[in-house]
Amino acid sequence: MTSSAPVHGTWEPHPAGRWEDAFLSGNGHHGVLVFGDPNAERVVVTHHTLVRPNGRNAAPPQLAAGLAALQDRLLAGDTSAAESFTDGRPLEWVQPFHPAFQIRVNRPPGEHPGYRRDVDFTTGVVSATCEGWTGRVFVSRADDVIVQHVTGPALTLDIDLDHRLPGAPAGLGVGHGAVLTPEGALLSLRARYPDSDRACTGVTQVTVTGGTTTLVPPGVHIEGARSVLLLTRVFRHTGDLDVVAEGRALRDLPGHGELLDRHTALHRTAYERVTLDLGADPAERALPGSGLLDRPDSPALLERLFAAGRYHLLSASGLFPPRLTGLWTGDWNTAWSGAFTQDANLNLQTASAAAAALPEVTEAHARLVQRQLPDWRDNAGAIFGTRGAVAPAHTDGESGHSYHFDREYPLHLWTAGADWLLKPLVDHDETRGARDPRTAAALAEVALFYQDFLTRTDDDGHLVVVPSYSPENRPANASWGTINAAMDLSAARHALRTAAAYHPGTPDAERWNALADRLPPHRVNADGALAEWAWPGLEDSYDHRHLSHLYGVWPLDEITPYDTPALAAAALRALELRGAENDSAHGHLHHALVAARLRDGDRVAHALGRVLHGDFFHASLMSAHYPGRDVYNADAAHTLPAVLIEMLVQSTPGRLVLLPALPADFPGGALRGVRTRFGAALDLTWSRDGSATAVLRPSRSVRVELRTSSGGEPLDLVAGEDRVLTVRAR
Repeated sequence: MTSSAPVHGTWEPHPAGRWEDAFLSGNGHHGVLVFGDPNAERVVVTHHTLVRPNGRNAAPPQLAAGLAALQDRLLAGDTSAAESFTDGRPLEWVQPFHPAFQIRVNRPPGEHPGYRRDVDFTTGVVSATCEGWTGRVFVSRADDVIVQHVTGPALTLDIDLDHRLPGAPAGLGVGHGAVLTPEGALLSLRARYPDSDRACTGVTQVTVTGGTTTLVPPGVHIEGARSVLLLTRVFRHTGDLDVVAEGRALRDLPGHGELLDRHTALHRTAYERVTLDLGADPAERALPGSGLLDRPDSPALLERLFAAGRYHLLSASGLFPPRLTGLWTGDWNTAWSGAFTQDANLNLQTASAAAAALPEVTEAHARLVQRQLPDWRDNAGAIFGTRGAVAPAHTDGESGHSYHFDREYPLHLWTAGADWLLKPLVDHDETRGARDPRTAAALAEVALFYQDFLTRTDDDGHLVVVPSYSPENRPANASWGTINAAMDLSAARHALRTAAAYHPGTPDAERWNALADRLPPHRVNADGALAEWAWPGLEDSYDHRHLSHLYGVWPLDEITPYDTPALAAAALRALELRGAENDSAHGHLHHALVAARLRDGDRVAHALGRVLHGDFFHASLMSAHYPGRDVYNADAAHTLPAVLIEMLVQSTPGRLVLLPALPADFPGGALRGVRTRFGAALDLTWSRDGSATAVLRPSRSVRVELRTSSGGEPLDLVAGEDRVLTVRAR
């Protein structure tokens, strides 16, 4: 490896011509997309709460009275019975996520030599510089405010707030405000949604040092200033916002330097916990991001995408975890409503949170779950007639009701969602060695649902999950709503056993474990593959982007090469047969995560290569859903760090696996600061030939099984005592 450190940021020599290439900053509440044009700076403002009312009926369908009849028909062999199990409404999308407005900072036209724009991952500061002028933007994690600071001699600027962004509806009720203040000016912009009592309002305090400030509605004109500080917040509300009070709150904030220090203390601490060094060529490390993207096999690209992925994931997580677009969009017509898509994408994006030491992400995920839980209870009662909780596949952050469904996507039949969404919270508890009472209570509600729902049995006395749904696939010879999807079986088993473990020694725990014991085993089909549906006669549809049936492999530990080798072999066969369907980034990286758990480094490398060679990344290092940078989407950007960690280190509360899926041509390197689910931090260095050294720093005393290419052996760890291991991957 080289002695130089990996790059913790990225840069470009040109402004962003498209909003997709704008550099990003965020604090999990507010976000910004910074274009960096020296003559016409554009900062697009976003906020997690900004969803546009769309007139949807957010109530779950009242279907419980017909459930028993549906179960009878499905068990009797009516493979299309679930197609009529709806309340007749058309498909209704959740409220779409949208940008607020853009802050426009215009300068007199002219040449600006030495132009460069950067984003520093360690601080979250996006900057643009040229001869005689510098602009910096960050979003404070400490004070929840967007901070924009422009410095230079004799600045001449025109500043305003502009709602005119792509897709903005014509019926917006827009109102501007601009008043001079002793510090400079207070600007506001209100956009009231068509046919709604809701609005979003942005407030910007402009503080000018030197020069003069005059009103030029809807903004201000500044002449001869040495610096200009803009502090911005945005609010979604009903009625009218008290702009004067919010402006006063902005004026009461400290200056730029103190705001940056307070923010950096939180952001840098989180970002720097985990680092990846692949010993890349220093000349490649010095390239702009767009230049690195032209070198898809470069270790420097992987280093930077790993760093950018952690940066963007942290920046998108606070009030909520990341949406399909993280925290950012420059267009009101956001694909798939910019929702929290919970049947795959959300958990893939946050997959690295526990191991990559980002409890901030897990806490954001927990907030979303807690906000939804009352609605999850409504779903269970309305659709299934049970107690407990059932999670929806889509949410806008306001409603957790299950109302996004139709014939081809009967998402209201998906019962595995609550376990899938609670699994990251369980992983976090294992990492820190303490059980969150909120997670314990939610698990109990999920177990209560299964207690009421699992009442039907097959001829062998096993419980049957009916109706059942494998997102977003269907059997080759049946309709979408069916029986015993592998994901549903794994989720039910895991939820019941985990709820029991969180409530030891109780009658409920005994009851839940007994229910789990009665669930049927997975089925291996005629191709030797783990079947996506365990019900006899249902045939697999292999060409699909989702890998829901391999939930038992990843993220669960139900199927492993160590404990269940025959099932692991069948899961690997299922992975080999799985097609890429529409070439979506989340499908490729989900494939890589499962392959890593099954110790198939070549398959990990192939799936990762499909993304790196597929032109999935914008110059911002945010990603797209499809190849050719088609459809702005955070799946690849946020999931890639998890893939790299999983192929190098895996852990359970009782096992450590080192270098399980190291590709043959992967460079040597160092991964530092990862957390294990048995309470130890770990630094790993390895060489291309597979030799490696791991340093473990346990926070609690524990015996685990150490797994390497040589097999397994016990490993005793003592709290507070570092342990050094030397191993080989091949």
